[in-house]
Amino acid sequence: MNKLSSFYSKLRIKHKMFLLISFILMVFSVGGLTILQNAFHVYNQEIYRHSSQSLRISSKSIENELKKMEMISYQVVADISIQKYLGDLKSNSSKYQQFLMGVDIRKRLLDIGALDQYVDSIQAYDLDNEEFASGNKTVMVSRERLDDMAMKTATKLGGVEWFVPSNEDNSLIVGRQIRSYLNFTLKPIGLVFVRIDIEDIIEDFYDNLTQKETQLAIFDENGRQVYPVDTELPSYFLTKIEDSKGYNIIKEDGKDYFITYRPAQHTKWTYMIVTPYSNLFETIHWVKMGVIGLYLVMFIVLVLIGMRVVTGITRPIESLNKKMLRVKTGGFRYSDCDNDTFFMDESGEMHSNFKKMMDQINFLIEENYRKQLVIKDTEFRALQAQINPHFLYNTLEAINWSAKASGHDRISKMADSLGKILQAAVNTKEPMIVLEEELSIVNNYITIQKYRFQERLSVQVDIDSSIKNNMVPKFSLQPIVENSIKYGLQKNIGVCNIAIVGRRLKDKIVITVDDDGPGMDDVFLRNLEEGNYKPKGSGIGLKNIDERIRLLFGEEYGLKVRSKLNEGTKVIISLPYKGGEDHVQSTTSG
Repeated sequence: MNKLSSFYSKLRIKHKMFLLISFILMVFSVGGLTILQNAFHVYNQEIYRHSSQSLRISSKSIENELKKMEMISYQVVADISIQKYLGDLKSNSSKYQQFLMGVDIRKRLLDIGALDQYVDSIQAYDLDNEEFASGNKTVMVSRERLDDMAMKTATKLGGVEWFVPSNEDNSLIVGRQIRSYLNFTLKPIGLVFVRIDIEDIIEDFYDNLTQKETQLAIFDENGRQVYPVDTELPSYFLTKIEDSKGYNIIKEDGKDYFITYRPAQHTKWTYMIVTPYSNLFETIHWVKMGVIGLYLVMFIVLVLIGMRVVTGITRPIESLNKKMLRVKTGGFRYSDCDNDTFFMDESGEMHSNFKKMMDQINFLIEENYRKQLVIKDTEFRALQAQINPHFLYNTLEAINWSAKASGHDRISKMADSLGKILQAAVNTKEPMIVLEEELSIVNNYITIQKYRFQERLSVQVDIDSSIKNNMVPKFSLQPIVENSIKYGLQKNIGVCNIAIVGRRLKDKIVITVDDDGPGMDDVFLRNLEEGNYKPKGSGIGLKNIDERIRLLFGEEYGLKVRSKLNEGTKVIISLPYKGGEDHVQSTTSG
């Protein structure tokens, strides 16, 4: 693997791009062929399913016709006239009367259904095997076949017996034994056989037989072939219908066959369609081969085009690399010793820009030197322009002592408080101070504001002594108190009450600043939480304080605002107990 990586790293760019293009084309080709294969598979499954569904519909229609044929045979057996004629036929000695009864039997068979669309004939027999036949196509049955049919029909005791077509008789036959029920003896008095034109039924209810080499076959419950009459289908197809899918693909004698099958509920027969697989999916096969061939041709053409494009991209880069090597061996002056011409694309611009760069490099060095001189001079002037905070503090001290000397205690205390706030801002360089020092800054600020607002401002401070040594960010509480005073008194003509409460909750401390000012509506509060509100003047925004706390201690700490219009505002600050010294140290040291 290391050798392969080393070999790849040493290849030229055009060779790497060629490998990349080839890899991308190969991935797309494999992916496309895989998707196509899956699409063909889904398409095949749909063909299987539709074939099975078509057979189900066709077989159901055929079954309904066969039920109708059974009903015709039952009507013959249950017909009172047929019962009476066959019962009285031999008891009457007159040949003429027997002839007339035979005519009546044949007429009755015509009325019952001998002329039905799919009935070839209805043939009734008395106990002496005398035949009474009606229909479009009557067939003289041999004595041996008639005896066999009579014996099998007798075993059903009046029930239905089916006889499959044969070479000598291509009709499907449903037979019953006629038993007397007029005198409740149920003695056999004859036989009835309904001859059915199965060819017409299949042609009317199954159209797919027009497809090339498609074969519909019907097998009874004993595996005997009911249809087709003139072609015997190999019985091994019946052994391939072990599952309930309704279709299967089998291989026999070196050929693949697609079979669709459905067992019938009423007759217990099996309906099957057999189609050579090559005929059914020959078009799909050639489409697959055509797509694969097209993919191969496209792959080769795209690789050749890609190589030409890659060469056009890398040739200007190689030329530029040679020029850079020539510059490396000499001075900074660009020498265009070759006459290569390039399009003004990125590569051409690289050549043009390289020439401009080499022409101006000395100028840039000199310009950079001049800029450095200007920067140093600007920094020096900025240092000179800065106000000395200590000078401002000393001035406030002078005002304080002057006010005391003049007996102006209020001015003295305000100057003293402001001086202490300024001193805290100047002297404390660390981002963290103990809560007690922060409260001192707050108290100094409150002192100033009380002289301003007098009895309109009432501030109550209740801080648990156990948290006064806790570390907090500098100037994290004073701006909140400032906001409460500023906005609490803004629309309030009465007294503004502010409560500052600090408690320890397990491993956290929670400090709340609660005022009874005008509060905030939902829109203003949402903008405040999202940081879309900018504080008036140069004050420190609540969003800024929240971000400082989260940056120092983590996302579980910070600042939350609870407020309702005309119901006041509560600001909640959550900090780690003992100030989270370890976390702050890791943050500030980083």
